[in-house]
Amino acid sequence: MNRPIGIDLFAGAGGMSLGFEQAGFDIVAAVEIDPIHCATHEYNFPDAATICASVIDLSGNEIRRRANLGNKDVDVVFGGAPCQGFSLMGKRVFDDPRNQLVFHYVRIVQELNPKYCVFENVKGLTLGKHAQFLDELIAALGAAGYDVLTPYQVLNAADYGVPQDRRRLFLVGTRKGLKSPNYPEPQNNRITVQDAIGDLPNADNFDLLNHTDSVSCEWETTSLYARKLRGFDRDPDDYSYLRKFSVDLLTCSSRTEHADSSRSRFEATLPGKTESISRFRKLEPNGICNTLRAGTDSAKGAHTSPRPIHPFFARVITVREAARLHSYPDWFRLHSTKWHGCRQIGNSVPPLLARAVASEIIKAQAIKPSKPKKVLDLGEARLLSLDMSNAATYFSVPRDTIAQRTRKILVTEEISPEKSKEEVYALY
Repeated sequence: MNRPIGIDLFAGAGGMSLGFEQAGFDIVAAVEIDPIHCATHEYNFPDAATICASVIDLSGNEIRRRANLGNKDVDVVFGGAPCQGFSLMGKRVFDDPRNQLVFHYVRIVQELNPKYCVFENVKGLTLGKHAQFLDELIAALGAAGYDVLTPYQVLNAADYGVPQDRRRLFLVGTRKGLKSPNYPEPQNNRITVQDAIGDLPNADNFDLLNHTDSVSCEWETTSLYARKLRGFDRDPDDYSYLRKFSVDLLTCSSRTEHADSSRSRFEATLPGKTESISRFRKLEPNGICNTLRAGTDSAKGAHTSPRPIHPFFARVITVREAARLHSYPDWFRLHSTKWHGCRQIGNSVPPLLARAVASEIIKAQAIKPSKPKKVLDLGEARLLSLDMSNAATYFSVPRDTIAQRTRKILVTEEISPEKSKEEVYALY
């Protein structure tokens, strides 16, 4: 069976990769600069070529070579350039070097010449002076041979089966001469926090989760949403490959230590309200989750973004609970640390939102998707616990590929020259 093929740029852990796979595409390559994200992507998508590199340093031909594509026609290229560097100071936004990632996105689209392209980003790009940026991006895609579906739209993940208020901009381009897709229509059914995480065991009940992120246990799941994510019930609109995994393995569930005073404040906070000191929002069981955010990167100190308070337990949610609220299935695993795991979720497009957009492209191609018979083995578990140094070594890229925070160390004891950098940092 020949499925249409897609390539993910700025792939992160793979939210858009999964959504497009669920719509019926085979993801043949994923480009991502962060080695830790690459390792997570390789674990979850073992058949895709994970390319640990910047789009700045890649050509379309190099991506084709590493994905063993030959001269195959690419059906879709998708991705969202990191938005932190967007600048509107110059007369032309693409002339500013801080916007070069978007420029190279357009260049790679032009070189790969897919039938369709999708650009995803923050809703703020539609506001005020940022509209100039979008106008130039649409013009650049037009010059590259693509008609962009206008007016572009900001889609809320909550309208597409995700129990989270998360609004993202989507631009969809069609190679000139082909049929353009539509933007997906909002769905009527809203999934609640209770639907998403109400069945998950309380991580605080397992001492093992103080030292690891997974534990074997049995639990009952009744909501249709959760049963689909757990793999109990078939999702008729999911055309992704089955993965081999244990339904009785609770993963991505490392415990978070809280002071007794914090737990008391969490417990006293009403659902749907914000705790006054931490400023954490307590989830409303019958509502939806607020937008899950990534937190700061390693160059800014590696701080985890504030996580919501669990609706029933006096603690913040686990990475697995955040993954459920983001529409990741239970077989999909994030990095074993809470910081990286939360960052990967907060930076990603919810798979069900990506699926809704991708399904419209499938329809425009008049393709009738079907479920593959092949069952995939997930990657090696060690990929999920690599630190930046080991992940960089694994992908044969420099250790400083991702900027690290410069630490100021106050030396209070004599440090022997034999001590490693890691041992020095551990002293303080």
